[in-house]
Amino acid sequence: MPFSALSLCSELLHALPNAFKQPTAIQALAIPELLAGNDVLALANTGSGKTLAYGLPLLEMLNVNPQHHALILVPTRELAMQVSDAINQVGSALDLSAICLCGGVDKAAQQQALAENPNILVATTGRLIDLANNGLDLSTVHYLILDEADRLLDMGFWPDVQNIAMQNIAMQTASKRQTAMFSATFSDDLKQKANQLMVAPKQVAVPQENNTHQGIVETLYLVNKGSKTKALIECIKQHAWSQVLVFVGAKENADGLAKKLNKAGISTCALHGNKAQAEREQALAQFKSGQINVLIATDLLARGIHIEQLPVVINVELPMHAETYIHRVGRTARAGEQGVAMSLVCHGEMNALNGIRHLTKRALLVQELDGFPVTDKPSTGESKRAPRDKKANRRTNAKKSIKQFQTKPKRSASGAK
Repeated sequence: MPFSALSLCSELLHALPNAFKQPTAIQALAIPELLAGNDVLALANTGSGKTLAYGLPLLEMLNVNPQHHALILVPTRELAMQVSDAINQVGSALDLSAICLCGGVDKAAQQQALAENPNILVATTGRLIDLANNGLDLSTVHYLILDEADRLLDMGFWPDVQNIAMQNIAMQTASKRQTAMFSATFSDDLKQKANQLMVAPKQVAVPQENNTHQGIVETLYLVNKGSKTKALIECIKQHAWSQVLVFVGAKENADGLAKKLNKAGISTCALHGNKAQAEREQALAQFKSGQINVLIATDLLARGIHIEQLPVVINVELPMHAETYIHRVGRTARAGEQGVAMSLVCHGEMNALNGIRHLTKRALLVQELDGFPVTDKPSTGESKRAPRDKKANRRTNAKKSIKQFQTKPKRSASGAK
């Protein structure tokens, strides 16, 4: 089915990038429902084209009703910037604009940009509430989109979402509002919360829940925990990948690993929440442009970030939450491309791996990596502490004076009788 079959105006169709020959599955399902005015609950794998699945109908409806406005809530600054850029790229053909509202950017500059009355606000919840408390009027917002909705819930932003969407006294979105949620996973908790914000939502889903993209080749290597850095360096050098996105669990691990890779001659940057906004933007821009080969990131980048033709994702540490694995590996094989997802797994991560297997319903077998024999032993679950000496404990408890705990001095050989 071509885009022309989706009741979009010719200006929008001509503004689409040349690579967009036909709509993705989620776009084909969601766009007609949104254009019909329905609330939509959309489930689709990451990298399936969710941004234009809601962005194109928003632009179409705002072109017809220029007095209306749209609000898109996202969980991270990086995603906010990415979404606003993607919408502006297409919306310029209709003289419609989006503005990015997120932390780490001068608030006064954002307030000045808001004075120009942009059509679409793409925002993180904290900065939006801050601006609303300082005069931002949301009464003309007729279209509300929650992108990566489950991440908004997982990261603790849902009270802010409700504060914005439930028309409280401080900030009121339009009473007749169309609402849509887009996400790669939907828990029962999120579905229940969705029903509080939406009216008879149409549910669209593609493909099967909690699955990874078919274009991703997943490889898992069992290695010693202490060998992961050397194994990572060896894999990157051996395959000579042009770009590699590496995921770790902790911020401090990202910086430490980046130093080791740079020392090994691999141009690397780290990106995590402790970095200043300017540093985060610079690192991501350098990676996208090819100035650096490896970007080491925490799960800040696991959701929603699009990197053109990213060939490889490597998990140096498996995530604690199985759903996050799906989002991590989904950074590759986007928009119909092929990709590789590699994971370096140690014995201590078997519980996390089993959780991923259970969620994805796949075996995800581990294999040994050439040159890195596994010498670590699986945990038996038993305590490594020696059994307590009950008699020794009783002797200790029987001592009443501190002198009784002092060690008697050894007699020298010359003093022996």
